[in-house]
Amino acid sequence: MALDIARKAYRRGAVAYVQKARRRLGGRSFRRNVLPWLFVAPISLVHLIIVIIPALFGLYYSLTEWPGVGRPEFVGLQNFRTLFFKDMHFRQAFNHNLMWVAFFLTVPFIMSLSAASLVAQIRRAAMFFRTLLFVPYVLPGVVVAFVWRMMMSPRVGAGAQLARWGLDIPLLGHPFLGDTQTALWAVAFVANWPWWGFLMTLFLAAMQAISPELYDAAKIDGANRWQEFRNVTLPGIRPTVVFMYLMSAIWSFTSFGYVWVLTQGGPGVSTELLVTYLYKKAFRYFEVGYGAAIGLTVTALAGTLVVLSTLLRRRGWEI
Repeated sequence: MALDIARKAYRRGAVAYVQKARRRLGGRSFRRNVLPWLFVAPISLVHLIIVIIPALFGLYYSLTEWPGVGRPEFVGLQNFRTLFFKDMHFRQAFNHNLMWVAFFLTVPFIMSLSAASLVAQIRRAAMFFRTLLFVPYVLPGVVVAFVWRMMMSPRVGAGAQLARWGLDIPLLGHPFLGDTQTALWAVAFVANWPWWGFLMTLFLAAMQAISPELYDAAKIDGANRWQEFRNVTLPGIRPTVVFMYLMSAIWSFTSFGYVWVLTQGGPGVSTELLVTYLYKKAFRYFEVGYGAAIGLTVTALAGTLVVLSTLLRRRGWEI
């Protein structure tokens, strides 16, 4: 009798233990498999509404002929065939974008790396110089573009004002924004004015994270300033530099504000970029389907850069 009672008690205890273990495992499974998705769900919903759904609509409209009102007429890949094989205006805009990318992957980086190396040596008033170089980045781009447009004007700009004061400098009187040979580079100069200071701030922060012991070791080995920069500074900030190279290339393909305020793609088509061409096609000539095809092409170009960076990261690159 006593033995049967003991067996029943043991069985009840074992069942209770198993049930408790199942509840515990169920709770762990919930925390591991369900709870993270609940935290991600709000931002995923926002991303779905703001990014994914409009992107799908853009993909659909790129396959249609649509003036912006009424029912779109499906034309398949006709927009892309015209874009890639017949539209010389698109080719010019694409070439200008390549020149724009080349400019912003060289000049701002040379300027910012040089300035960061110099400012890093300053001990007194260092914050003043950093703030002075960073302030242009926080100014509204439209305001910056309008001010530079007035300064470059051959009638009311800096050159004209100096000429009134008796100091005539022919170079400053040149219509940089009105000359087809200089307009694109003039716009790039204006866009670079706030950009290189932002890069300088990022590179300076990365340089300050490098251990001073590395510089001390380089000095003991007899390295000069250039050798320290090449062998210590650049390897130390390489992830930041490569990441900003990627972002600069992507942003260069989507540049719009400075070009539109300064020249609107002119004179002629000398400063036309892909995004300004897209804007004109969609909102000035009401070829929304064709504009969507241009936008999808720009997205594909930027996406190619992202995929390339991902592949490089998998190969061990520090990006």
